[in-house]
Order: sequence, then C-alpha cells, then structure tokens
Amino acid sequence: MTFVFNGGPGAASAYLHIGAVGPQRVEFPADGTFPPLPPRLVHNEESWLAFTDLVFIDPVGTGFSRLIESDDAKKNGNGADADPNEYFSIIRDLESMCEFIGRWLSDNGRWGSAVFIAGESYGGYRVGRLTRMLQEKAGVALNGAILISPALEPAHLSTVFGWGDYEVVPWIDILPTMALAAVHHGRSRAFDRGAPAEDVQREAESFATGEYATFLTRGASMPAEERDRVLTRFADLTGLDRELVARAEGRVRVSQFARELLRDEQKVIGMYDATITATDPFADRDLFNGADPTLTGTNAVYTTAINRRLRSELGVETDREYLLLSTEVTLAWKNDEAIHYVQQTQGAVDDFRYGMAMNPHMKAFITHGRYDLMTPYYATDRIRNLMRLDPSVAERLTVRHFGGGHMFYAWQESRKAFTAAIAEFMAAATLS
Repeated sequence: MTFVFNGGPGAASAYLHIGAVGPQRVEFPADGTFPPLPPRLVHNEESWLAFTDLVFIDPVGTGFSRLIESDDAKKNGNGADADPNEYFSIIRDLESMCEFIGRWLSDNGRWGSAVFIAGESYGGYRVGRLTRMLQEKAGVALNGAILISPALEPAHLSTVFGWGDYEVVPWIDILPTMALAAVHHGRSRAFDRGAPAEDVQREAESFATGEYATFLTRGASMPAEERDRVLTRFADLTGLDRELVARAEGRVRVSQFARELLRDEQKVIGMYDATITATDPFADRDLFNGADPTLTGTNAVYTTAINRRLRSELGVETDREYLLLSTEVTLAWKNDEAIHYVQQTQGAVDDFRYGMAMNPHMKAFITHGRYDLMTPYYATDRIRNLMRLDPSVAERLTVRHFGGGHMFYAWQESRKAFTAAIAEFMAAATLS
C-alpha cells in the first residue's frame, strides 16, 4: 500500500489524487495545457490502484484537515489541544506524518502489508527525510520511496525567489531546463527547434558544470574575453537577449526568464511547466504582475474537481473549505530543528542515504519533469552523482525523468510512462 502526499508546504494531496494516481483524474489536453471549464473528471486508466492500495494524506491546515478538540478539551472548554501553528514546521510536520501512518496501519490492521511512500515537491523532501524517520523512530518498514519533482535541498532554490548573487549551485542546476525551454519555443540560438532533448541536456549540462561554473565562481576576476564568451554562450543556449544576460551578470532568475523569453509576443511561460504559455496582462510594465499559468492558473481547476469528487461523488458532508494550497501554512512555516544560527534548512539527502543504507531491501524512485523551472531535474542528477553510494545501494535507486513540468503527469504520454515505470518498480520492491 502507498501513502501519498503533496508538498508546498501547505498543499493538499489533490494534485496527485486527481491529477495522477487516483481512480478518477482531471481531464487535461494531452499536452498538459489548460482544460475547458468546468473541469471534467474521467476514469483514470493510469491509476495506481491497479497495483497498490492508496491512502492520501492532507497535513494539518490543508484539504479538509484541521486541528480539532478532543473529548476532554470539549468537556473542559479548553478549545483545541494544540496550536495549529505547531504543525507548520519541519520536524513537527514529519512527526505528524509518522504518527498518522503508524495509526492508520494499526487502525486498519495493515502492518503486514508492503508499505511505500510517495510525495511530490516539498512532499519529495518529506519522503527523503521520512525514509529515515519512519523506519528509525516509528518502526514502519518501507519497501519503497517515490520522490516526485522533489525539493531535496531547499537551500538550493534561491534562484526561484530572486536571491543568490553569491551562490553557484542553483544557477548551474537551472540552466539545462532553461535551455530545453528555449528549444521548445524556438528561441534557442544553439539548437534548432525540435532538437532531441537528450542532445540539449548533454550540451547544457556540460556548459553549466564547466565554463559557466568557472564563471560563477571567479566573478570579476575572470578576464573580459572569457567572460564575454561565457555570457554569449549562455544567451545562445537560453534564447535570451545578450545585453539582458550581461546586465544580470549571467545570473538570470527563473521569474525573469519566464517573463523575458517570449516577451516580444507579450507571453509568459509557466514556471512549473515551461512549455505552457499565457498572455502577459501587463506587458508594458517593468515588473510582471500576472499569474503563473501552471500553478495559480490551475488552482481553480484542481479545487473545483476535488470538491466535486469528494462532496458530490463520494458524499463527504462538511462546511469546511477545501484548502488546496494554503498560504497561511506556507507563510507560517518555520524551521524547528535545533541548529546553529548560521546553518540553513537541513536537506533531505543525508536522511535519504541513511534510510537506504539502513534497509538493504528498500528501493527508491526519483523523477522530475524536464521542463520544471521550480525544482529542476538537474539538481537531482547532480546530487545523485555526489551521494557516494555503495554499489549495493546505487542499484536500488532509480532516477528517471519525463516530458512535462512539475506536474508532468498532466502530459498524457508522461502519465502513461510514469505509471508503467512505477508498476514495475513496486513489483520489484515487493519480491520476497
């Protein structure tokens, strides 16, 4: 059986539930573009129910999940037993996931079942850390872990939010995805439109980890001629204006790239799927004030569809609002780990390696959409090459990417391939 959750933090599980793995899904066009409204729910031929039971987890403050009063609290008039904000933090969130999974297995008599965990985005971060915590502290033996578009090292996401003038790694990770987006939209000056993705990735990755990495680390100390060559190559690969790249000192933020690539057409590309475009409603303004077409634009689609599924079809009766993506949770999120003040948020990779080494039979599957600008595929590929995995551990880890963006399963071809890959993965992970 598989426990499934999303990320955010502050996201409910609806994205995976009705987007990819549940018995019904939102019907998107085959290329993942915005569907007609109201959204249709259709039978999901790629549902994982064909090979595993599914339990969808909405952490506190998401979906219909709220902190409620216990019988003792009601009797004494004390209100809820804890402050909901207690759960809007790294460790308490992970602990609550362990508590839920353990209680569910007990309440439903399923301790004898093969257990998998699957999480998307920050949910992938959760999976990485739960790989250790579930086994070490909750006593839940895992057959497998599935990390979907994971944010394995949150500290490396600075390019998304416009920071990182002094960083190196985030800029390296995002460049190959920018190059793929430029080719897709016919803006690359290094590749023809329709060039094989593998060729684009290979060239962009080589440049990113070679000349570009040197440029990022040397800064003003690099000779002018070398700097000019790197900036020109960067501009050619990404399809951006050479002067814009020079002004940005070779550090082009994701939000800037999404706005500038097709600006002459008054279009923006999606940060969660760079193949998707939308009209820029304020093309004359210096700052972008529109919505991201691949997250904000689809919120109403998923919210409408999950409410229909739960309330109309399954008969859930509640006056609670279904919170697909709670900004209250996101803004209140904090780091409750005991760390020195100069330390950043602990990544998930060390706990993931720990959990894999602790359980010699557990398998793991990490996957991204190639056009995801938020959690770029190359971040995982680069980290995978730095894990120093023993061969016996390495053979239990699968890293595979698909066409599409953060929610790559919106693409019909990718959803079918992903489901087939997971079915094979789970079969191998449950062999006695």
